[in-house]
Amino acid sequence: MEQNAHTVLDAAFAGGVRYLDAARSYGLAEAFLASWLERRRLQPSDLTIGSKWGYTYTAGWRVDTATPEVKDLSVATVRRQLAESRALLGPHLRLYQIHSATLESGVLDDAAVLEELALLRAEGVAIGLSVTGPGQAETILRAVTLGAFDSVQATWNLIERSADDALAEAHGAGLGVLVKEALANGRLADRRAPHVLRAAAEERGVTPDALALAAALARPWADVVLSGATTADQLLSNLAALRLDYGDELDHRLATLSEEPAEYWSARAALPWN
Repeated sequence: MEQNAHTVLDAAFAGGVRYLDAARSYGLAEAFLASWLERRRLQPSDLTIGSKWGYTYTAGWRVDTATPEVKDLSVATVRRQLAESRALLGPHLRLYQIHSATLESGVLDDAAVLEELALLRAEGVAIGLSVTGPGQAETILRAVTLGAFDSVQATWNLIERSADDALAEAHGAGLGVLVKEALANGRLADRRAPHVLRAAAEERGVTPDALALAAALARPWADVVLSGATTADQLLSNLAALRLDYGDELDHRLATLSEEPAEYWSARAALPWN
């Protein structure tokens, strides 16, 4: 598993990828990333590493467990997980993000958490948050008003576009914008992709995943679009997005894929965890 991770990371670095995203709850992601950085003798200035705190991985490498991860956005968790992330990544850790912040979680109103993050920010580590759910836009706008964050990571894809305006506002306010789930958890890739997307991709000689990623890259507010590839072949397919010309006519054609946020997030919640 570690060797496969290194193979994908090598392909990413060779392909020009210079931002890598992890989390405490992504199994051994930080450990695999740390061993790759050491073996390749890469310096903190060679690329940007971001990670996230707030979930604790409890699956034990099983996909059938009832509770694969536990969410706790408390100050105790950020202190514990920051120490764990730093023990593995050291000075390579350049961005630390709240994992799946929502207004309902109360984390953006937690003075102790915000103070802890401000201390980390004062040390030179950028502070971000990832957001989730049908209320993404409201969470993003609240984060912008706080002035406590350097970046926001949000779901945007051809099916779920509801955070568009909020992300534009965040970008305009100086926050870096990272797009996650641009392939809608596989709904925009391979044979699962809708016919209109497959047809448009075939016309351009690429795969649906590349075209879906190109759509995200074309947003004027998008600074980073995450791949999520787990094999080198998937990554190479994803990287074809960088060579595509994605214009307004194509965007209008694919706008029919858009769903209401509640519908999208309900379907996402029903997906099996892995």
